[in-house]
Amino acid sequence: MSLARILSDKEEKLLREERSALGELRLVLERVGIEESDASSFDASHRQLDELFLLVVAGEFNSGKSAFINALLGEALLEEGVTPTTRRITVVTHGEKTSRENGLVRAPLDVLENVNIVDTPGTNAIEREHERITRDFLPRADVVLFVTSADRPFTESERAFLESIRNWGKKIVLVVNKIDVLEDSRQIDEVEGFVSAQGAKLLGDSPEVFPVSARLALRAKQAKNDELLTASRFEVLESHIARTLDERERVRLKLLNPLGVASALVDKYLGVVSAELGLLKDDLEMLSDIERQLTLYREDQTRDFGYRLADIDNTLLDFEKRGAHFFEETLRLTRVFEIVNKARVKADFEKKVVADLPQTVERRTEAVIDWMVESELRQWKAVMTHLEKRRTAREGRLIGHLPTTFEQDRKRLLDSVGAAARRAVEGYDRERESTRLADSVQAAVASTALLEVGAVGLGTLVSLIATSTAADVTGILAAGALSIVGLLVLPAKRRRARRELNAKVAEVREQLMGSLRQQFEREMTASLSRIEDAVAPYTRFVRSERDRLGKARTELEDSRSELGGLKQEIDGL
Repeated sequence: MSLARILSDKEEKLLREERSALGELRLVLERVGIEESDASSFDASHRQLDELFLLVVAGEFNSGKSAFINALLGEALLEEGVTPTTRRITVVTHGEKTSRENGLVRAPLDVLENVNIVDTPGTNAIEREHERITRDFLPRADVVLFVTSADRPFTESERAFLESIRNWGKKIVLVVNKIDVLEDSRQIDEVEGFVSAQGAKLLGDSPEVFPVSARLALRAKQAKNDELLTASRFEVLESHIARTLDERERVRLKLLNPLGVASALVDKYLGVVSAELGLLKDDLEMLSDIERQLTLYREDQTRDFGYRLADIDNTLLDFEKRGAHFFEETLRLTRVFEIVNKARVKADFEKKVVADLPQTVERRTEAVIDWMVESELRQWKAVMTHLEKRRTAREGRLIGHLPTTFEQDRKRLLDSVGAAARRAVEGYDRERESTRLADSVQAAVASTALLEVGAVGLGTLVSLIATSTAADVTGILAAGALSIVGLLVLPAKRRRARRELNAKVAEVREQLMGSLRQQFEREMTASLSRIEDAVAPYTRFVRSERDRLGKARTELEDSRSELGGLKQEIDGL
């Protein structure tokens, strides 16, 4: 009988709202990355809204499940035994005549007109496939009758299985079978109390517990023996099942069934999303730490570069002081005959003023270059260490049952970024990098000074610039030197020579310092770009996943709230 045919207007409205809520939730779960088995359970429970009421009987093998169903039907339709006789799901449904085929048993019994009964493999069966089939089938159940044996109630496997049923939000009735093996009613009461207490711990509420003897009940029904039926205590359970199968109660349970499955999946994937967001939070902190490191790296490098550049600048200041002293000593009236010898003055200038300037500048510039190369290498190592820590942080630890695409993408990107960092560190050639950087500085200085660059080094360039300065300065003492000999004229020439020298030294300093600063900024930007480009794919992934998962968490929380509201309305029917 279709559910739609027995619904009131209010129930019909709730059914439409439930279908809409489940449809929206299915899309959300798909975006989160729902596992195939969960998707199957969700879809099956949704389809149950259009199917006959489903009563599932579960429990360990040898607890008497098949015997219990036979007693319920009043006919020995199912095979019984002390070994696992139910090797697959068996559905008992109404039919014009009794038949058995491929796990489907049909029988012309009144009780089957409004309900299908399902016998499941034992939860502790040797073939673990039985348990998997049972677990996959349970989400479709409207009511679960869980059968335990009076001679060994609530085993470990039963407790574990009941927890999994509870998580699907099912209505569960506990049946203690085989009470006929107990000596008296006192022992029956003890077992019933034990099962009730254990069930309350597992299920959270006081469960309905019914002690019965299915074997005596079936014998009583077949023999029409009322006394034996009373002794089996089966009538109390049948009365409860009859109330459960009442039309209004069937509707309520049928509507609640998909909500229980949906709520369980919402809780599960909220846990998954929260775990993934927690993992991404750690990754975001790592990326932020790398960004902070790179910012500090630039700040420290800029500050330290200023100190190192000051050493080179001081070398040029010493050059300027030596030049001033040279002209103070050289441009004197007493040395007038020396002054007119331009070649000699130039040679003295190169010896006393230029001196070891080229070598010193080249040495200190090379020190700056080596420092820059070593600094970048240290920064690559620091980034690599961060990535390695994140890559191995969760190895061997589960954070919930994660959808494979998220975990695989995250691991793949971490591995690729980490590998890029390792390659950068392992393949870092200090000699090559230092030579490249020195060539760049040399080209920049030569370009600024408008000098040709051949096989000369930085020191030679500085020497050429300084020597050209000497030539320009001594040029003020060109032909007709004797004409400048005079007590008043010579001091003026000396001052002019100092001014010219200061201007030329300032030009040299500006050329060299400007070239070094420019090259430093270029190299610093390139260094940071190389590191940032290596980390960028993972940065984009983490931020994209954070946004996706944040949205998914909001949608799942909204779904949970909507499902809770629907459940309250259905409970009030």
